Amino acid sequence: MPLHSTLIAVTERIKERSAQSRARYEARMKAAKQNGVTRDHISCTNVAHAYAAMPQNDKLVLKAAKAPNIGIVTAYNDMLSAHQPYAGYPEIIKAAARKSNATAQVAGGTPAMCDGVTQGQPGMELSLFSRDIIAMSTAIALSHHVFDGALYLGVCDKIVPGLLIGALRFGHLPAVFVPAGPMTSGISNSEKAKIRQLYAEGKVGRDALLESEMGSYHSEGTCTFYGTANSNQMLMEIMGLHMPGSAFVTPNTPLRHALTEAATVQAIKLSQEGISTSDIITVESIVNGIVGLLATGGSTNHAIHLPAIAKAAGIEINWDDFSELSAVVPLLAKVYPNGKADVNHFHAAGGMALLIRELISAGLLHEDVQTVVGKGLSNYTQEPTLVDGELAWKDGATTSGDDTVIASAKTPFSADGGLRLLAGNLGRSVIKISAVAPEHRKVTAPAVIFDHQDELLAAFKRGELEKDFIAVIRFQGPKANGMPELHKLTPTLAVLQERGFKVALVTDGRMSGASGKVPAAIHMSPEVLSGGPLGKVRNGDIITLDAEAGTVTADVDANEWATREIASANLTNNQFGFGRELFTGLRQMAGDAEAGAMTFGFQD
Repeated sequence: MPLHSTLIAVTERIKERSAQSRARYEARMKAAKQNGVTRDHISCTNVAHAYAAMPQNDKLVLKAAKAPNIGIVTAYNDMLSAHQPYAGYPEIIKAAARKSNATAQVAGGTPAMCDGVTQGQPGMELSLFSRDIIAMSTAIALSHHVFDGALYLGVCDKIVPGLLIGALRFGHLPAVFVPAGPMTSGISNSEKAKIRQLYAEGKVGRDALLESEMGSYHSEGTCTFYGTANSNQMLMEIMGLHMPGSAFVTPNTPLRHALTEAATVQAIKLSQEGISTSDIITVESIVNGIVGLLATGGSTNHAIHLPAIAKAAGIEINWDDFSELSAVVPLLAKVYPNGKADVNHFHAAGGMALLIRELISAGLLHEDVQTVVGKGLSNYTQEPTLVDGELAWKDGATTSGDDTVIASAKTPFSADGGLRLLAGNLGRSVIKISAVAPEHRKVTAPAVIFDHQDELLAAFKRGELEKDFIAVIRFQGPKANGMPELHKLTPTLAVLQERGFKVALVTDGRMSGASGKVPAAIHMSPEVLSGGPLGKVRNGDIITLDAEAGTVTADVDANEWATREIASANLTNNQFGFGRELFTGLRQMAGDAEAGAMTFGFQD
């Protein structure tokens, strides 16, 4: 199938826009690769320090054969369910490396906070900042320069983007990302959402809510809804950084163990073949990532993360690229919050292999790309299996096992993608349209302004929001308070929506990857603290959010609009939390949402 003309046009435009920055990046990577493994050039004292605690046999291998030494960068902790399985991965990796006459070491650890735990709490103000700390800590781990390649252990939200940004700084080395897999299915996501709404209305107590939540989040592994964590796993696979078919294999199973061993062997092989991360992360693979996000209705957080990842590789993308591709990329997956299924159902219905097959057949993916398993994205139309206890790959499904979960490119759920750019006199923002019912995609209503999500919740409890309105939550951008997710608002706004009111959200903050039922224009850029026009809105102004037309505007006389001043924030007010206080210095370096939020320390 020939490539779609829009895919070609967007790819070529990105290449032209990125020509200079990509050339600089490639020159740095080429020079680093030509220098070879740095340990060959550093002093024996340096080398001895690096290998002092290794088992004697590993030392002998390194001394005698100059075998590859693979660094492990891990985001393990056992508070984060998705990362708890990583506890035993280093020993699995080390043993697999020894079988291949190589060695492996834990190069370093990165912080890994759980957005599910911090959601609606002050700690959420550190979430987006943590991505850049993760990138820096990844670079610190690799800065010892004694590794021939690296394995990256991470799953969730800001963690995978941070790991990849750090990996791209050392892009002359090969990188393989190693997932841990989703937890098995618990109670349905629709049932969980129902209990949350009943709790928001005061119709059930905390005991019922806690029982419901623990029935959903019940074991080791990634949360099973299609939020940012599982969007990360989709991206790593469609961008060629995973072993094929490994994204959604559940933890602590023989197949999961075998895939971890295989990732180790592949990292060693890549180091010997001279295939690096900079060979894999190209304009084409970044475009493939955008297409995958749109085709699955993935997390809006990647409207921030993908530009930051691309920038780390010298590639400049923006929301116009997302918007143009969204017009031609069909929606092929319905996974909660876009549907009733979870990622285990998605995997069983054909999963990533079927999704990639469908998109290649429609000319909507660059197939001719380098991946960790060789040339060609068609490698990822295969899926892993165990044959007599040995790992093997077979052709993946050619048709959907459940056409309510995965559709074909010929009969998609929607002709366009799951994300959409909104623009107007309030700035530019994004919306996750795939989870919003058609009858809720256009809302015209008076603005009700809040400076914190708790103010809206308090107004709801006082009975002040029983009406049509568009909530404007301002001072939630990266410079203001770290750009926290505002997912805590979803149950309350959903209650009002189900009561028949026309409601929507407009904010310079973020929403969780699990959000979507209520129309939300998020990541409004520029943010209010940077002088964004959203700060001109006053209570009672009529706002129209039209997701179909791609607009969000305040219906205010142009002359009056021009004379209005931007609202100012009291930066010392405690309602903005400790994220601002702790990261005052970092905040000054933060860019806007559309530029990828921060990514400081990794610019040209």
